[in-house]
Amino acid sequence: MGFISKALIFSLSTLVLLSSTTYSIYQGPQNPIKSATFLSESFEVGPGSIVNKAFLDIQFPRGHVGVKSFDAELVDEEGNSVPLYDTYLHHFFAIKYFIKSNMSKDRHDPFEGFIFKRNEGMCNSYILPHYWGLGTESRGTTSKIPDPFAVEHGNPAYIPPGYQEKWLLNIMAIDTRGAQDKKGCTECRCDRFNLPTDFYNVTMGIDGKPLSTNYKGGIFCCHDGLQCKLKKGVKAPSRKLSLRYKITWVEWDEHQIPLKFYILDSTDRVRKNGTSTIHDCQAEYTVMTNGGSDYHVQKANIPMEKGGYLIYGTAHMHAGAVNATLYGQDGRTLCTSTPKYGTGKEPGNEEGYNVGMSVCYPKPGSVKINDGETLTVESRYESGFLTGVMGQMYIYVAERLPKERITPQNNHLS
Repeated sequence: MGFISKALIFSLSTLVLLSSTTYSIYQGPQNPIKSATFLSESFEVGPGSIVNKAFLDIQFPRGHVGVKSFDAELVDEEGNSVPLYDTYLHHFFAIKYFIKSNMSKDRHDPFEGFIFKRNEGMCNSYILPHYWGLGTESRGTTSKIPDPFAVEHGNPAYIPPGYQEKWLLNIMAIDTRGAQDKKGCTECRCDRFNLPTDFYNVTMGIDGKPLSTNYKGGIFCCHDGLQCKLKKGVKAPSRKLSLRYKITWVEWDEHQIPLKFYILDSTDRVRKNGTSTIHDCQAEYTVMTNGGSDYHVQKANIPMEKGGYLIYGTAHMHAGAVNATLYGQDGRTLCTSTPKYGTGKEPGNEEGYNVGMSVCYPKPGSVKINDGETLTVESRYESGFLTGVMGQMYIYVAERLPKERITPQNNHLS
């Protein structure tokens, strides 16, 4: 949905589904699935430190391809998986951009001449522009797209003349080793950090205005280089980490069916201005103790200009989440995504952390979103004080279906 005209990238920014029924719907010539595992540039973390980095021109499949999956996790220099209770992966975002083919690498502004290409979601401006991106749940949330559907990239027809298509990674990680309050640090509670004395005067909020002192926690208190308060006498070595990401893809051909990727945000303050629809996504919110209720519910009604068939759905949520649900205009449930909480110490099963979100794979053609239909996104958290939580539905939608016969089969996803 359109280009992002600003160079600013908004930095919010044990398998859950043990088995699922997917559908074999393509019976034509086989297009072999390719796979590659890449490593981002390394970054250094120390006890209590926050890292919020953007790495440009990352490794990504070249040419006209259809991406089938994108999975990622934090690893150390030896390639070992890093547990969330040591370094908390708040998020990674994979973002597409175009850059002039003759652009000098020695330019002062690294984003000079960039055109950012966001996903099909309706959030305003630079908010939630990515194509892939999760947080603590990334190890346990499958991103596999069933055949013959894929996310199309590298099509020369969609690349502006004189430009090249490239990708960047935005990574936000919080090292909680030795922290006075690990949970508070992972929620980016402002009073858990050593903030500069003029912090609220010089820090801009999501509305572009100075951050209010009523802002108690969230990504604006988790700037790169800030420090979470530590216990006295804590000593632990700094270390270098990277994001290891695995991509599977096929070479694009006439048998692939392109998917459109939408991020629908439960904080979107949708309003009308004449015939225009204005979106105002906040991306995060604070959960307060809700009287006698066990749950806090956040919801948004979001009109879809263009519909299609739901092929895949999941949610991005934080600790304390109960579930997120996407409803049709008539109240029908399109997808509910539920977290899995870890019970151990090993990476992927860290006790108390959200280590995976369930995924919806409707039978292709069984769930249709109509053009102009208003969808409701509802995110549900446990009642209690939580800051910087998120409730976003990720959906892949196909505008058409294959003509081949649909044959159900059981697949175990990993």
